[in-house]
Amino acid sequence: MSQWFIYMVRTAKGALYTGITTDVARRFAEHQAGAPKGARSLRGKGPLELAFFAETTDRATASKLVWQIKQWPRRQKEALIRGDFVLPVNSTDAGV
Repeated sequence: MSQWFIYMVRTAKGALYTGITTDVARRFAEHQAGAPKGARSLRGKGPLELAFFAETTDRATASKLVWQIKQWPRRQKEALIRGDFVLPVNSTDAGV
């Protein structure tokens, strides 16, 4: 079984991008490089900073957590990045 991670990238203007991957370092490098594998929404918005990442139990949980995080207000995302908020990482905690 492969490891899945959720991650957040901060753009130069402070916007936050949230995604999932099996390899955080590789995916962040793809975002920094831009086309063709980096997220279109991050192109030209560097320099980028890897603001947060956390391991999850599986791809389904990672996808559901990312969806939840994308619904959060910015203050809650920033609290997660600072470590003031604990992310539910298993399927029962995530409400899935």
